[in-house]
Amino acid sequence: MIILNIGDELTYGQVVNTNASFMCAQFTAAGFPVEEVVVIGDNAAAIVDAVAAAFQKTDILVISGGLGPTKDDITKQQICHYFDVPLVENAEVLCQIEALLANRGVAMSEINRLQAQIPQGAIAMPNYLGTAPGLWLEQHNKLLIALPGVPFEMKALLIEEVLPRLKARFLHDGHNEHIVHKVIQTTGIPESTLSDKLESWEMALPPTIALAYLPRPGIVRLRLTGQSCDLAQLEADMNCQIEKLTQLLGEHIFSYENNQIEEVVAALLLRKEPATLACAESCTGGYLSHLITSVPGSSRYFKGSIVSYSNEIKRNILNVRELNLKKHGAVSEYTVNDMAINTLGLFETDYSIAVSGIAGPDGGTPEKPVGTVWIAVATPTRIVTREFHFGDFGRDRVIQSSAIAALNMLRLELLRDL
Repeated sequence: MIILNIGDELTYGQVVNTNASFMCAQFTAAGFPVEEVVVIGDNAAAIVDAVAAAFQKTDILVISGGLGPTKDDITKQQICHYFDVPLVENAEVLCQIEALLANRGVAMSEINRLQAQIPQGAIAMPNYLGTAPGLWLEQHNKLLIALPGVPFEMKALLIEEVLPRLKARFLHDGHNEHIVHKVIQTTGIPESTLSDKLESWEMALPPTIALAYLPRPGIVRLRLTGQSCDLAQLEADMNCQIEKLTQLLGEHIFSYENNQIEEVVAALLLRKEPATLACAESCTGGYLSHLITSVPGSSRYFKGSIVSYSNEIKRNILNVRELNLKKHGAVSEYTVNDMAINTLGLFETDYSIAVSGIAGPDGGTPEKPVGTVWIAVATPTRIVTREFHFGDFGRDRVIQSSAIAALNMLRLELLRDL
């Protein structure tokens, strides 16, 4: 299967192509893996060429976009051009459009009436949310499906019309291939180190299971994709591989779902009565607190934060000792220890996190280059401090990586306290 998304707004970069991700997810889950996604503008020759190229590679092409009533919507005409068929008025579609417009108090116009024209030989799939019907056209063992580009119209048609028709047409009991995805999220281990650690396990994966590494700052998601006609056996094999991963990676795994690390930390805090938390941030500038408060219900455990960006605030508000600032500097084990311990007292919380580092692009030294970050987590019984070197890969990346590392340090301490 190939997906073709059409629209100048996509090629101009004015609209994010959310249709593609939704369509890929739905088709894959239904057992129709997508081989390719193509994006083109509203250009007649480009549409015909794209359809021809797609049918050289696949028997099923799904199009979205260009089915509307305006002059720039030319997809139907180019489908007709490719299949060498005319547009013909469909009485059933015309009645649906008339009823839809009447419910909206809108009179039928000539442009609206043109929406009832579909390529000869096509099946019209009813669109109850708009005037452009979905199209199902089979010819010469090739299937073309065309859907409106408006996301909510496309989604409704895909779920209610396209998927049931595809399953009835192509899938048969005992012969359809199931596709299963499992996500394992890791942190605290670089992608290259993770790959080396998993090499033997990955080489021994059964042929029905494939592994993908999906990194972002501070986190590497491992996606296992299984394909088999035997769903029960596939699920058993996937669970077996996840157990092996757990043994190999241990505490580096923070989630077996798509939830974020701040959500995992939130659940752990809530399990402890709930326990309370406060932050003292320097280089992260409030980003850590933003992640924490992005979780609904965070007011149950999060008391607040101090963004101590200057040494003056570190001294006067957080009571960081002048000796530590002068002798060791703001980016040091001694400073973040003071920040974390004093934050516990200021906010009267059970846990605190302190972060201080050099996000760049300037401020680094040979002893403390850009990307150097110290993080401390204070608990009711101990303080844990670590130095990180996130590298000079951009300010945003250092900030994001620091916040993720801080949350992970807290996660590990919460696990030890349970």
